[in-house]
Amino acid sequence: MANKRKTIFLVDDDVVNLKIGKNALSESYNTYTINSGESMLNIMANVLPDLILLDVDMPGMNGYEVISKVKSDIRAANIPIIFLTAFNDEVSELKGLSVGAVDYIRKPYSPPLLLKRIEVQLLLEEQRRELQNLNNSLNEMVDAKTQTVTELKDAVLSTMAELVEYRDEITGGHISRTQKYVRVLVKSMIEHEVYKDEMENIDEELALQSCQLHDVGKIAINDSILLKPAELTHEEFETLKKHTTFGEKVILKLKEKTSDSDFVEYARIFAISHHEKWDGSGYPNGLRGEDIPLLGRIMAFADVYDALVEARPYKEPYSHDQAVEIILADKGKQFDPILTELFEQIHHEFQRISAD
Repeated sequence: MANKRKTIFLVDDDVVNLKIGKNALSESYNTYTINSGESMLNIMANVLPDLILLDVDMPGMNGYEVISKVKSDIRAANIPIIFLTAFNDEVSELKGLSVGAVDYIRKPYSPPLLLKRIEVQLLLEEQRRELQNLNNSLNEMVDAKTQTVTELKDAVLSTMAELVEYRDEITGGHISRTQKYVRVLVKSMIEHEVYKDEMENIDEELALQSCQLHDVGKIAINDSILLKPAELTHEEFETLKKHTTFGEKVILKLKEKTSDSDFVEYARIFAISHHEKWDGSGYPNGLRGEDIPLLGRIMAFADVYDALVEARPYKEPYSHDQAVEIILADKGKQFDPILTELFEQIHHEFQRISAD
């Protein structure tokens, strides 16, 4: 059963788009090409797909109306739906995500990117079903399932992280490296009893898992900005900054479907606060000093160090020594002064991770 070909519905009123999509998908999936939302709903009376690629702008019933119908059908409510659209505005994208779409792909699309996005969403849905099945038999297998659930959570986290990094090719490996930097900093804080009272109330392993989601909001940022091979304009940077609030919204949706409130709350804090600055000049909320959550202040070191020492299309990588000099110079400006002093003692650990 695990190797059974998945079924994809491709719904678009444009015959050319249907043909292009069919050519891209048919080798890997059973593909139904459907020219209207009404026809798709009729077909679903007899055939349920594993995933739906749904055009937004169609005559008759548009994509938003179609997804509303699908989500109200208990048989189909969990089918992942990816919107296909020629629209290029934030309002339309946010509306699509709000009504239940799992992703948003702009036309004309790249077939390899389309296939990768489908693969990721199918894997996430498969893991969701597996986790649900485990939860249904919780009373009979509490001890046996604990490790399995942990592994599934790690797999989902890794998959979500891979989705962000697949889109943001410029910063490939960022999530993995920053998690390692956070681990080094957190362990050193515990060893040196830095912010001891606050750290005693933080589950170290949950925090280290959840920090992988600090950039999850980038899934809602336009590819033309996220993949731009040059320095961003002011307007583009203002849009990119919204990945913090997008990320918080995505994670709050997870909160509705899990009882692991500590994990979700840690993830939310990492996502919303890792670009705040000690002097209040950061974003999105301009928090200052210890009003910035401790996890956000920790994440700032990992995020900035990695951005400095890694190459970008618009800059050469800084050396480790240059990066350290820049961070130390921002003590009390961008960075927590106490954590900056700790970073000064352990920065060679960051260098080792960067060199791996």
